[in-house]
Order: sequence, then C-alpha cells, then structure tokens
Amino acid sequence: MPQSVHIIGAGLAGLAAAVTLAARGIATVIHEATDQAGGRCRSYDDAVTGLRIDNGTHILLSGNTAALDFVTRIGAISLLTDPQRARFPFVDLAAKQRWTLDLGAGRLPVWVFDRDRRAPGTRPRDYVALARMMWPTPDQPLGRIVSCSGPAYEKVMRPFLLAALNIDPKESSSALARAVVRETIARGGSACRPYLAPRGLSAAFVEPAIAYLNRHAGAVRFGNQLRRLIVVADTVTGLDFNSGVTAVAPEDAVVLAVPPSAARSIIPQLQAPDEFRAIINAHFRIAPPPGLEPMIGVLNGTAEWIFAFEDRISVTISGADRLLQQGRDELVKMIWHDVRRIANVPAELPPWQIVRERRATFAATPSQNAKRPGVRTVWRNLALAGDWTDTGLPGTIESAVRSGARAADLVMQS
Repeated sequence: MPQSVHIIGAGLAGLAAAVTLAARGIATVIHEATDQAGGRCRSYDDAVTGLRIDNGTHILLSGNTAALDFVTRIGAISLLTDPQRARFPFVDLAAKQRWTLDLGAGRLPVWVFDRDRRAPGTRPRDYVALARMMWPTPDQPLGRIVSCSGPAYEKVMRPFLLAALNIDPKESSSALARAVVRETIARGGSACRPYLAPRGLSAAFVEPAIAYLNRHAGAVRFGNQLRRLIVVADTVTGLDFNSGVTAVAPEDAVVLAVPPSAARSIIPQLQAPDEFRAIINAHFRIAPPPGLEPMIGVLNGTAEWIFAFEDRISVTISGADRLLQQGRDELVKMIWHDVRRIANVPAELPPWQIVRERRATFAATPSQNAKRPGVRTVWRNLALAGDWTDTGLPGTIESAVRSGARAADLVMQS
C-alpha cells in the first residue's frame, strides 16, 4: 500500500477518497485550487439574504448507501434528518391538486397497488408498463425504451428521474435511468427515504470530513492549483503546482478528483464528458408557515422542488438550461409565484438569492455517458475520481462518494 496519497481536489469525491484512505491508516494531503472545500456540495454566507445557504439543495435517499456510510464514518449522520417513511408530498399547479406519494418503509414496491398511496389518476398497470426500462438493453435514449407519457410517468417517474439525472428523462441514458430506478424506487420505500441537511451541506458533509482527516494524519492545502503532472515512464513522479513542484515518492500515489474540464487540461489525452446541464436554486429568507412539509414536489410550475428550513425556503429547478437567459428579477418572481400558491406566504418578496450552476452536472445522455473514463489511468500510481467518471450513476452525491472510494481502493491495490 502507498505510504501517502496526494489528492487533487477537495470536492466530495476527493474528500471521500481521503476519508477512505485515512480510515485505513494512510496519510493523505488534499490540494485544493480554491479557498474552500466541498465543490458543488457546500454552503456559503450570502451577503444579500444574510443567510448561510447551500450552493444547491441536495438530498440523499436511503438507497444511497455509499454516501450515508461516508456521513456515518465522519460522525455527521445526526446532522441529517431521519425519515421513517418514504413520503413525498406533491402539488400539481395546473390541476390544483395535492397528494402524497407514500412508498412506505418496506423492500417491495407494493405502494403501486394502493390507490391512497400512489399518484391520483394512475393504475397499477401504468407502473408495470414503465418497468420496461429495467430490461437490459444497449444504452440509448430512455424515450426509445419506454413511453415517456401518461399519468404514472408525468406524476412519479419524470419528477424523480429529472432530479436525479438533471436532464429531460426521455433524452437521458437508459442505462443511467435504469441504475437510478434499480437502486431506489424498485427497492421500495426502504431505499427511498429522503434525508435533508437542515444545517447546510458544509455542516453535514464537508466540515466533519475535514475534521476527520485532521484526526487521522490528513491535511488540506487551499489555494494550491495543479498545473501539470510530471511523469516518468508509467509513473507520476511530481506535481507542478502554482506554488512549486511537489515530489511524489515511488511508494506514493495520486488521486485526481477535479471537474472534467480541469482533468482534461491536466491530461489532454483524457476522454471525458464535455456537455453539461444547469441547475438553478433560489433561496428566500422567510420562516416557513407552520405545517409546511420539509420537501414538496411541484408539477406544472417553474419550481420543481420546494424545501422548508427553519430560516428559509429554498427551491430547486433541474435541467434548467431553458431558464439561463431569463432575467434574475423576472425569474425570482416566477419562482415566488409558485411558492406563494403552495406555501401560503405573503405576496411581497422577502430577501432572496438565485444561484445558477451552468455546468452543474455532465449531460446524462448516452453519448456523454460513453465518454466517462474509469478510475484507472495509464499511470500505475494515478487514479481518477469524480461524479463524471464511470460510476454507473448520474452526477449525484452518491456517484461522487463512490468514485472517491473506488479511487482509494485502486491506489491501495496498486
């Protein structure tokens, strides 16, 4: 096993790799180009709202075992909500209809046979027809595998797949959609309980991870940007940072856990996804009204998911490229209009912030999925990590954590 490992990037993939290695007694150094850790999974102090808000609102499902194991290992599981059942309230703004999708707590998807637990206007056979997406086929757009229409698709499958894939599901990779369904909805409510981080993503994922590393011979160096790898034959022997060159000993290893564009600038011959999709998040400084559910799905509105926290209401819109050219003032009014109709809040806009992530995830299409590299590289002591690598899942927290753990396993073996 390596004596120590240099990890490039302090996003969730890099942190997961470092924590996995530290748990096995291997010293790590994380080199982060910016002045903060977490990547897309982080919180920051917003001067406009006066709140500490998340870059984007993320959730975990109970089927995301790698991510939940990571949070447990760093001692932060108590900072996530602890849902007992997989319940998802929905509001259809066009139909003026509210209901709760109740997937229960068991391992079998028996909810499809209970009209009080499934979406209104749907029948069991509607869900059975969608099960065709589980058939093994060559990767192709999901719309060629199943009919992306009908009440069961529009009210259940589309909202969940859009949130997970960050792309219109009918255009998405059928292999990635299949993986999402296989690990969550197909396993019943036991794999779909939603976990939120009410105190923020940094408090639940980032700060405890860094504290864990500090206790286990780990270090994080901020403002240390990697410019190139120094390579001799099949081995990385040095790291050329903006601060100078760091030697990599023969018994050491390197994990490159940066976004795909940065990875390609360091390894020009690397094949990696080069198309991306946006996510838009809105945050409003307002105390949610009593009784508002912590998480609400929205159909036929601008907003897609509304989250109620103690000091704010947050909104997430996935696959949001269509809204990137919308003016901020007009966009926030559209979102607040949906929130008002659902949450019964005042018409006057509270202090707000819009966060647009133009390159939030790689585009989860078949062609882009085919460009995802594996963890192994041509250099014996260099591994790749990131939710854009070939984890079999779309660009999610679970994918990032799995990639970091796999990179750690590889460098230990090599």
